[in-house]
Amino acid sequence: MTTYENLRKGERGAWISITAYIILSFAKLLIGYIGNSTALKADGLNNTTDIIASVAVLIGLRISQKPPDGDHTYGHMRAETVASLIASFIMAVVGIQVLFSAAKRLFEPTDLAPSPLTAAVAVVSGIVMLFVYRYNMKLSKEINSTAVKAAALDNRSDAYVSFGAAIGIGAASLGYPIIDSITAMIVGMIIIKTAYEIFAESVMTLTDGFDEHELKALSDVVKHVDGVIELIDIKGRNHGSMILVDLTVTVDPQLNVWDSHHITENIEKEIRLQKPTSIVLVHIEPEGLLHDHSHNNF
Repeated sequence: MTTYENLRKGERGAWISITAYIILSFAKLLIGYIGNSTALKADGLNNTTDIIASVAVLIGLRISQKPPDGDHTYGHMRAETVASLIASFIMAVVGIQVLFSAAKRLFEPTDLAPSPLTAAVAVVSGIVMLFVYRYNMKLSKEINSTAVKAAALDNRSDAYVSFGAAIGIGAASLGYPIIDSITAMIVGMIIIKTAYEIFAESVMTLTDGFDEHELKALSDVVKHVDGVIELIDIKGRNHGSMILVDLTVTVDPQLNVWDSHHITENIEKEIRLQKPTSIVLVHIEPEGLLHDHSHNNF
């Protein structure tokens, strides 16, 4: 499956999230209003902001499918990462709102208990979002998509929010409304933590960062390719769901062009076995040339 086919497949995850959020936000706001549950209404409002985040992911995936042009010779794959960054900002704002609203409710106790129906709706919502989370997380690993992964982590946070709301509603029904606020504060911190994780990974990609352990694993693969004498340099960076790898190796200076080219093909083949969506650029140097150059510089 090609990279662009993967991106189209990734759109399915975004659409599933959007559909789930639209249905659940409507149900929570309606039942929360009828059942007198502030926690459920807040959860519903949380889901309305998630619709915006999911739409941002969908737009990012759609832009990523645009072919290379004069301004983007490597294509538009990083639009996917930008979408993840936007999603992290939206999640952070929601998390902060949940945190402050919960803290405010600690000093505004109420004696009016919510309907048990609101707790049931929150539990069902949490279960639904866990299923959506599992689907999107599996899909993100399958197509190596940071945007779909961000959507999946957002789904998981929303499941926690719903379960937290159910606990708070249940406690309020039993006469302990303070647990509602404490639970909401914990949920808010979970959302903020998830937003930070998505933000950090997105920034890592946009600043050409690359996991050093992955780079070490790729280096070991290159060193064991027949014909490679020494691995001089290797660099990696993420480009949306693709990985760009640049490396320099030395080979026997007596080899002809065809044999040297065959070594580069083997290197590319071995790396793609580890990273199917990678684009590999191999530079060949005759063994001894680099050492001679460094010697001449002194």
